[in-house]
Amino acid sequence: MTGAFDITVLVPAAPGAREEEVMEGVKVIRYHYFPLHRWETLCYPGAIVPRIREKKVRALLVPFLFLAFFGQLARRLPAYDLVHAHWLIPQGVVQSLFKKPYLVTGHGGDVTSFNTGICKKAKQRCLKRAFGVTAVSDCLKEVMEEELYAGLSMGHTVPVVIPMGVDGEKFGSRYRIENYFGQGERKVILFVGRLAEKKGVRYLIKAVRSEAMRRMDAMLVIAGDGPLREELMSLAREQRLDAGKSCEIRFLGAKTHEELRVIYASADVAVIPSVTAADGDQEGLPVTLLEAMASGVPVVASRTGGIGQVISDGVNGLLCEERNVTQLTVQISRLLSDQVLWEQIRDNGEKTAWQYDYDVIAGNYIAELKKAEGGA
Repeated sequence: MTGAFDITVLVPAAPGAREEEVMEGVKVIRYHYFPLHRWETLCYPGAIVPRIREKKVRALLVPFLFLAFFGQLARRLPAYDLVHAHWLIPQGVVQSLFKKPYLVTGHGGDVTSFNTGICKKAKQRCLKRAFGVTAVSDCLKEVMEEELYAGLSMGHTVPVVIPMGVDGEKFGSRYRIENYFGQGERKVILFVGRLAEKKGVRYLIKAVRSEAMRRMDAMLVIAGDGPLREELMSLAREQRLDAGKSCEIRFLGAKTHEELRVIYASADVAVIPSVTAADGDQEGLPVTLLEAMASGVPVVASRTGGIGQVISDGVNGLLCEERNVTQLTVQISRLLSDQVLWEQIRDNGEKTAWQYDYDVIAGNYIAELKKAEGGA
């Protein structure tokens, strides 16, 4: 993609991060949105809505973020030909206030949540004015068409599904380190992701501490951080007391991509137990799903969001219903106890991951950006 366009990425500032830098040939600009920079905690780590749920006072930063972003665009847009706005809110909504042609991409909660009142009208304005619209999964496209496009006049841009991608060269079984977690002969069950409601980690904890899993010699490793960390650690302690001798649960905290490629490859099963959150927020297409598959790790995942778009149950992964601890337990146990099935899922998963390699996904985005550029 860097060969097709000269790219600059504009993102909110984060404490400790550089204001400007070049990352793999891409210029990154981080703009400040609050006078006291150490209080710029609205956007990272994770997404805006979970950050506000973690600390309600962060909601006071929202208008500052919108105003700062508007000011940045007003100052910088004349130097650019085209904009790719990721997330309908706030990026797409603010971008729609300018005449510069733009492509907007819906990633998950920005499409499925806040679809009433002024928020819905703002998102509809964003979609109507865009020269191109993409969604990372079929289910998000359906929500756009059924909820956000309802009532819009004809002639609007039809959403195109372009899924998330994975850098196939940066992940793989070659990064596996035996006994990396000090697990000995035990099998390692892995979760990687934000510790937030829609990730469904509580159901995974209950599954590995169930009576059925107690007979399996395994360890659960949880890599990631988020607003539910303390709550989930407390749940893990309670489940251990109830279960007696049971699966060890280890929380690693947030990890870099360099660390994660070893963590993925050194596990035996990866689990994506995602659910639809109380406010309607759900997965688009989790990058962790593709990273695990690219690492040669068989995957068990919930049938939610865009996951079913990638996983064919029993072929390149195993699926279960949201919040169904029993099904989750059964599917994990199947992979841990059946070597033939484990190898089949692993091999097919690796082949699937290459279909979502960055080169493939970038080519799709280039085509849409060229259309937007041509329609300007």
